[in-house]
Amino acid sequence: MTGGEEATKGERTRKKLVDATAALLRRQGYHATGLSDIVAESGAPRGSLYFHFPGGKDELARAALLASSAEWRARIDAATRDAPDLGAAIDATVTLLADDLESSGWDNGCPVAAVALESTSELVRATVEEHFASWLDVVAGRLAASGVAPAPARQLATVVMSAFEGALLLARVKRSRAPLVAIGQALRAMIGAAPSATPSPVPAGPVRTTTRTGARGTSRRRSPR
Repeated sequence: MTGGEEATKGERTRKKLVDATAALLRRQGYHATGLSDIVAESGAPRGSLYFHFPGGKDELARAALLASSAEWRARIDAATRDAPDLGAAIDATVTLLADDLESSGWDNGCPVAAVALESTSELVRATVEEHFASWLDVVAGRLAASGVAPAPARQLATVVMSAFEGALLLARVKRSRAPLVAIGQALRAMIGAAPSATPSPVPAGPVRTTTRTGARGTSRRRSPR
């Protein structure tokens, strides 16, 4: 077997471990996910876990959370890429999240939410923070590119993220798409009312004519009211 084939096999094993960990973390969080669970879910040899992740569970969890974040960014980007406006992008995102949650039997919420609610190591906590910070940048950038002023875009991005996170939690508990549909409608209205980055032109006032009499005679000048 060549070195290239060995590398490919190693990459496949690593991906199995990352994918299995991501699925388990999403469903049951960090503390409920043991290394034996990851090995069983992935089907990879136990020794390969420490070979690919010498830092153990924390290093593997970081890799899994980053992979989940990248996967969901790609999925949402694909779902919203052809949306003609922000409202349509919100509708597409709601449909994607609701379909994924319902098809999982209401088990799969936000890929990092379960871990975010736990007390974990600094490495894992920082990875979760990195996930949300990157998504805030993406959403704020999309809002700004659509004409929302930069400062309100950042504030509105926080509202959008918080609304979707809360709606996913409620939808999972209620086993219903309704919370996601409701926040989609509310966000459409909020974004429609957001301040534009381009201020509306100030209409010119009416022009009035005044008469001034001086030593050289009478002259007229135009001045705004």
